[in-house]
Amino acid sequence: MVEQDYYDFLGIQRGADDAAIKAAYRRMAKECHPDRHGGCAEQEARFKAVSEAYDILKDPQKRAAYDRFGKDAFRNGGPGGDPFGDGGFNGFSDIFSSIFGEFMDPRGARQNAARGADLRYDLELSLEEAYVGAEKTLTIDALAQCEKCSGRGCTKASQCAQTCSTCAGMGKVRAQQGFFVVERGCPTCRGSGEIIADPCGACAGEGRAITKRRLSVKIPAGVDEGTRIRVAGEGESGIRGAGNGDLYIFVHMKRHPIFARDGTTLVAECPVSFTTAALGGAITLPGLDGAEIEIKIPAGIQSGEQLRHRGAGMSILNGRGRGDVVARILVETPTRMSAKQKKLLEDFRATETGDECPAAKGFFKRVREIFAG
Repeated sequence: MVEQDYYDFLGIQRGADDAAIKAAYRRMAKECHPDRHGGCAEQEARFKAVSEAYDILKDPQKRAAYDRFGKDAFRNGGPGGDPFGDGGFNGFSDIFSSIFGEFMDPRGARQNAARGADLRYDLELSLEEAYVGAEKTLTIDALAQCEKCSGRGCTKASQCAQTCSTCAGMGKVRAQQGFFVVERGCPTCRGSGEIIADPCGACAGEGRAITKRRLSVKIPAGVDEGTRIRVAGEGESGIRGAGNGDLYIFVHMKRHPIFARDGTTLVAECPVSFTTAALGGAITLPGLDGAEIEIKIPAGIQSGEQLRHRGAGMSILNGRGRGDVVARILVETPTRMSAKQKKLLEDFRATETGDECPAAKGFFKRVREIFAG
């Protein structure tokens, strides 16, 4: 085995890239290849040492382990052997544990494995409910603490938990896959680290059973489509007293007959007659708080223009104030007219000079110029 540092042995820097490592290996391997030295034992040993260093540094995973732990990471592996075999750190799984061990407390792992699942609930709200907030009663079918055994999972308290023999109480088992060791939840105890000698007949030893329950939750004002509300501890119960999961409420908005929502802005498409658009006027919209919203229409407004009424829109989630209401004006051309109305429009058309509609006048002027050209 190479006695000195692999990088120093190959004559490269620690931050060398793959190309530099490969070039150094080829150079040194060519220099000390046994065929060039008539079977010299010393050169043959040097050639093996070069191959050993290259074998470690060319592999990203082996190199990372070497950079962190040095040759202890491969103790007893040897060139050509299993560098993550037994000895030193007891294989790659111990290297992994030494890096992440502070996050892998066995008791915490068992609790997480036995913890109840999180639940999702899709809640549909009207725009008015989202505006003021609401208190909703939800009906949920989920795993809850078994009433017969009080969540113990066994018929007698003295015959409850015994350490699982498969995982030795760890709640997880390891399987070797090449250079890697994969950890999975124990199939015998399902991650709890314990087994029940005399399981409860109602819950089969889990300490929980499907139960219908009602839950009252408060929905804050200002929620929107896709808003997620977390209710801690209201998910499924854990196995035999382990922690509960959480409940996640996803908000969906019902279609409103007048307003479309854009964040905190409420948008209403408002058709108005062409006489109102020409002469001006006012329209009234119903506010979500029950108050009327009057929007004045200036004379000569065009279809598609927007009029904004500030402070009458949607509540701001987790904040103060409200957004705006926007009226998008759609000028409607009359489709049914009496003879008198038609006569009045014809008299008006007879007096037109073109200055009444400057956009139309400019457009057709450009059209005539194109034809003339």
